[in-house]
Amino acid sequence: MTRQSLKHDHPDDEVLAASIHGDVDDVLESVLISHLDQCPACCDRLQHLAADPTSCERITQSLSRECLAARSTDFADHGTGNLADFAVTFLQPSDHPDAIGRLGDYEVLSVIGQGGMGIVLKGFQVELNRPVALKVMSPHLATLAIARQRFMREALATAAIVHPNVMPILSVSESSARLPFLVMPFVACHSLQQRLAADGPLPMEECLRIGVQVSAGLSAAHKQGLVHRDVKPANILLERGIERAMLTDFGLARAADDASVTRSGVIAGTPGYMSPEQARGEPIDARSDLFSLGSVLYAMASGVAPFRGETSYGILRKITDHSHRPLHMTAPSIPGWYETLVDRLLCKDAVDRFASANQVQSLLESCLVHVQQPGADLPPELKPRKRKRRLVIVCGFLLAVLCLPVIVWVAYSQLRYAPPPDAISDAERPVPSNPIWTAPVDPIDEDLRSLSDEIDALSQRVSSPSAEVPFSVPEVEGESR
Repeated sequence: MTRQSLKHDHPDDEVLAASIHGDVDDVLESVLISHLDQCPACCDRLQHLAADPTSCERITQSLSRECLAARSTDFADHGTGNLADFAVTFLQPSDHPDAIGRLGDYEVLSVIGQGGMGIVLKGFQVELNRPVALKVMSPHLATLAIARQRFMREALATAAIVHPNVMPILSVSESSARLPFLVMPFVACHSLQQRLAADGPLPMEECLRIGVQVSAGLSAAHKQGLVHRDVKPANILLERGIERAMLTDFGLARAADDASVTRSGVIAGTPGYMSPEQARGEPIDARSDLFSLGSVLYAMASGVAPFRGETSYGILRKITDHSHRPLHMTAPSIPGWYETLVDRLLCKDAVDRFASANQVQSLLESCLVHVQQPGADLPPELKPRKRKRRLVIVCGFLLAVLCLPVIVWVAYSQLRYAPPPDAISDAERPVPSNPIWTAPVDPIDEDLRSLSDEIDALSQRVSSPSAEVPFSVPEVEGESR
């Protein structure tokens, strides 16, 4: 059964059995989850196929439960009232007057919001007298051993990243209720998603400045062997007061993916910013993050994601099968070199993208210098290709060579068939556009000139021996006698 037909048909026993053992890819599983949420009959079949009733109950609950890990969204998009009530259910009681509970060695003061894997709390570390942010794994995810193991492993690896553009992890711990949580510095910040929602497209200099820092953070993570897998505006924090961007939620998307727990139509990661290979459930590497970075650069310049649709499934199909809308059509004022960089990052095939985040960082830094100092050169990778310029020159030369014989033939034909000057009558002669002025002719002078011409003609005839005299001599009377 194909993924598309599963949306309309019931899955067969083979597909259901594979889902029980975790042998389906992410995309097929997301479609299966959507179907099971709307089909009680298939849920019953799933229960009968499961050998262990306890396991069956856990699987069906994880497949259909509306959970906090349903979708990774901005913290500001959710009210904190219900989250606070939920947080109290797994917090220990506290004697601190301002605390709503206690998590390990930290007093919990309030709920900041929720993320893709759990809840973010504002805490206070009494021993060091400092505020902290606590990211707690959702209880339903913590019941799955594979999710817990990957969460802890990725969190420990992320803690090893020391970079100003990566949200640092101070420690990784576990509560008495066996809930893993991360301890991070508490900083006053807002997400890039919140900035885009409030202000729309960003100025080019800000796009480049944020892009430089995000690519620098990705480069530091990739050197540690980590792939973020969920690079998006909501996971890029902008610290207030200083121009610093920080990546957060490293490894959490991977943990959610391995847990195979997602909401209807949503797979691990955010569909609008996924790479094609990630959307297809294929193995990925650092170049997948570069595709997501290209989507972020696109969104910063245009205000919208490059791939959009009414459903997550529709978005995934666009990512894998269709090209994005050209950036110059969405944001006409964007420079061509910026669009060239984004297009390269959004190549469907990973081998056609840039080689590393470090290379992208270097290109963005050069572009930032070019914007701040227009006289500075752009990177060669973003300049118009010389091959195209050479092609235009060659085509122009060939066109001139082909047109030259035609021009010569036309000119020769006009000279060859043009009538001699004497054959042109006075009426046919072109009148000069600026004729020279001449004085009017006196009638007396004209008569004298005509008489002079007649005398000259008569003298020529008289001087000729054979010329006939045009007049006769009259006879005189009396002389004939």
